[in-house]
Amino acid sequence: MQIRIATWNINSVRLRAELVVRFLKEYAPDVLCLQETKCPEGQFPSSAFAQAGYFHIAERGQSGYHGVAIVSRHPFADKGSRDFCGKGDARHVSVRLEGVNPITIHSLYVPAGGDEPDAAKNEKFAHKLAFLEELNEWMSSSNVKKSSPVVMTGDLNVAPLENDVWSHKQLLRVVSHTPVETALLNKVQNSGRWVDVVRQHIPECEKLYTWWSYRAKDWSASDRGRRLDHIWLDEASARACTSAHVARAVRGWDRPSDHAPVIVDLLL
Repeated sequence: MQIRIATWNINSVRLRAELVVRFLKEYAPDVLCLQETKCPEGQFPSSAFAQAGYFHIAERGQSGYHGVAIVSRHPFADKGSRDFCGKGDARHVSVRLEGVNPITIHSLYVPAGGDEPDAAKNEKFAHKLAFLEELNEWMSSSNVKKSSPVVMTGDLNVAPLENDVWSHKQLLRVVSHTPVETALLNKVQNSGRWVDVVRQHIPECEKLYTWWSYRAKDWSASDRGRRLDHIWLDEASARACTSAHVARAVRGWDRPSDHAPVIVDLLL
């Protein structure tokens, strides 16, 4: 079985439904995980995606903020979600695809953390660190990986490696690349023995980004990006990953999200 999985922080799914449909048609993922949908449940633009052949949707939304979803060509055997930090935020949804070798896919949206990288002064940053700590406990548990393959996708809002940001030195005190955040994300990855499959295919020595600020007049020319969006696989599934890349061109479409999709292909 060959399957293509993508993840994309869409920054309002209703505002950019046409872009999602275009992406589905041009890149043809079997499953697309979305974050920051900013869409209350019941108002998701399901019909537009169904017309493109994606009839199966799992969503967890709230008005104006956060929100995650999974859009699929394949039916679901099961759906689930987890409430991190007891806040009731719509930051996680998961599905298990039907099939002989059922695959479990998670869509996660880690808090951005605000502007001040000091948990004592910034409640949003404290929330982010607490979220990552809880994520570590959960993702390292045997229950998460009780059946393989398992795919963790999402906007994790951390650029962990030096070449995941445009300037390692200048961003060490900027939220998303501070040592405390990168250490925590590495802890999550290592304790759960997750494989960062994009960096498995694209060497760490190469600059690689998935997010570029709207503030730049020419985001591509300045290229001051960060790799905030990730796809992790369990070790067995990582060996079955045949390709992985960032669809950078999508960031240049009209009225885009500030994130570009990440895409992996698996032969299971």
